[in-house]
Amino acid sequence: MAADDLYELFRNGMRLLEQHDFHAAAVPLARVRDAEPDKTSIREALGRALFDSHRYREAVAEFEAVVERAPTNDYALFCLGRCLQQLGRHDEARKPLALACCLRPERADYRLYRDRARARAA
Repeated sequence: MAADDLYELFRNGMRLLEQHDFHAAAVPLARVRDAEPDKTSIREALGRALFDSHRYREAVAEFEAVVERAPTNDYALFCLGRCLQQLGRHDEARKPLALACCLRPERADYRLYRDRARARAA
């Protein structure tokens, strides 16, 4: 697929994501991800669409791929932790949420979900 076509697919996916049409956004974003699997921006956007579509297992894979390539991406770590929480895997969620908090200690939402994961894992 040509670079221009991929860019248009990505733009379409982002537009749908911004319009909160999460199921529809996942379709073009997945196609772009398949063509460019190493692009963290694409995988993060797809992860967001999947999370908001309640497709948490699939979203975990996308955010894990982002964190593998960009281990200091606080947002991807936070989203990975939130996906794990939604799957009831609170013990596993603790590490990415704690790392996100360390990277961005000013984020109250990160601390809130980190503390919830700690409490539910105990």
